Amino acid sequence: MRKFIDLFCGIGGFRVALENRGLECVFSSDIDIFAQEAYKLNFGEKPSGNIIEIPSNKIPRHDILCAGFPCQPFSISGNRKGSSDPRSRLFYEVQRIAKYHKPYILLLENVKNILTIENGKFVQMMGESLDKIGYNFYTHVLNASHFGIPQSRERAYFVAFRKDIKKEEKSFFNYCSPKENRKQIFLKDILENEVDEKFIVKRKDVKITKEECDLSCQLKPVKVGTINKGGQGERIYSPKGHAITQSSYGGGVGAKTGLYRTSQGIRRLTINECKKVMGFPARHKVGPGLRGYQQLGNAVVPAMIGYIYDNVKRFYEKRK
Repeated sequence: MRKFIDLFCGIGGFRVALENRGLECVFSSDIDIFAQEAYKLNFGEKPSGNIIEIPSNKIPRHDILCAGFPCQPFSISGNRKGSSDPRSRLFYEVQRIAKYHKPYILLLENVKNILTIENGKFVQMMGESLDKIGYNFYTHVLNASHFGIPQSRERAYFVAFRKDIKKEEKSFFNYCSPKENRKQIFLKDILENEVDEKFIVKRKDVKITKEECDLSCQLKPVKVGTINKGGQGERIYSPKGHAITQSSYGGGVGAKTGLYRTSQGIRRLTINECKKVMGFPARHKVGPGLRGYQQLGNAVVPAMIGYIYDNVKRFYEKRK
């Protein structure tokens, strides 16, 4: 298993993970021109555009198909239209390409909410569709907070394995799902000491409900106060915990990153801090301003893909 393709590639979270393990990306695709620009800055090549318009025979042969297909139809912070949203149909592009090329493995990622949309019918359809073209399909819900990433980010990860390569076994489910390492890494370990004043929120309606001296470090966001009515983007968290889920949507004064109580005061995260809570290296390029935050909020966490791939590879090599 040496070659992979990167569909709906965004800023390249799958690619960071797999290239770090010596694999070669032979094709990438994303319809977003700004994501294409960022991807080219990081990997030296511009992704192809709309996957719907690309014939399967124009895509190079590959061993692994990676796809973080659009999550907005299923996201709580998106519109949650499910299969009625045209973007949800993009899963069928994954099926189309897999049917033609028959890669050994499919690695897919989406928001956790995809599992319950339409009472689970969409995910059931995914499994049935892949079963028809010769794949066993496994679903895992993992939280990056439990794997050394200082962000609460629950995501659904899907692994499909070609049936003629491996017979379905109960043990395979466990091998696909990496064990939590629960590394003791917290926001306080990655926050910058001094940031520009533009990140600091100075308002009269700040309400602090918990003091830092009364808190212990926890592998989850620790709420310590609110701004305004305490709605989304108006909650304040402690550096002794983790960041909230980074998002490309949502409003409020702490939109995209959340608000945190630091030595400089209540503030949002900088773009480099957001890279850290997503597990991207500081050198990784993203778009300017708000666009960069949106791209990171849409990205997959490279470390999570890496953990899943390592387990799948270990199982594959053991059983072949």
